[in-house]
Amino acid sequence: MAPRKKDEILNAALRLLAERGYEGLTIEGVAERSGVNKTTIYRWWPSKAALLGTALVEARALDFEVPDTGSLRGDLSALLRGLARLLTTPPAADIAVAALGAAAGNPDLAAAVKGFFADRFARERPMFERARERGELDESADPMLIVDMLAGAVWLRVVFRQLPLDEGFTDHAVTAVLDGVGRRGDPRAGRPAQTGG
Repeated sequence: MAPRKKDEILNAALRLLAERGYEGLTIEGVAERSGVNKTTIYRWWPSKAALLGTALVEARALDFEVPDTGSLRGDLSALLRGLARLLTTPPAADIAVAALGAAAGNPDLAAAVKGFFADRFARERPMFERARERGELDESADPMLIVDMLAGAVWLRVVFRQLPLDEGFTDHAVTAVLDGVGRRGDPRAGRPAQTGG
């Protein structure tokens, strides 16, 4: 399939997902929107979940540049700002929310969404490799946990709490994860409270 035609199909699938939700997304609708015969689409993707799985990973609507600012703190802040834009700017915001919501009740789509997040993390991993080479990150640190805590904060604030992101939210989140949240200068900060006698 020609790359341009493939892009048209994938982008049509994501636009329809944003407009109609997963239940309203059909191969016929994608065929009509993209100007491609539905048999051609079925030849490449056996189901709408398979089509959407490819679209989530490859379409430009959810694409992002992996930051390389020269520091882990700068990279993570830039990464979070990009995620915040994605989750607050249509149509990407509508696409992300519709895909996540539909995946909860559809095993095939859940596998596609899992592939999307796996692809994202594979692209983000070099940030942590560079940070280790610069001596910014301990070998025992878990990059996926760091991404989950930071991205989770943005997802929770924007999608689930439906609150605006305050100025500096992403930088504050990065600071909380990289530096901790205990009181500085207090050696007891962050330690569990002593109980019993």
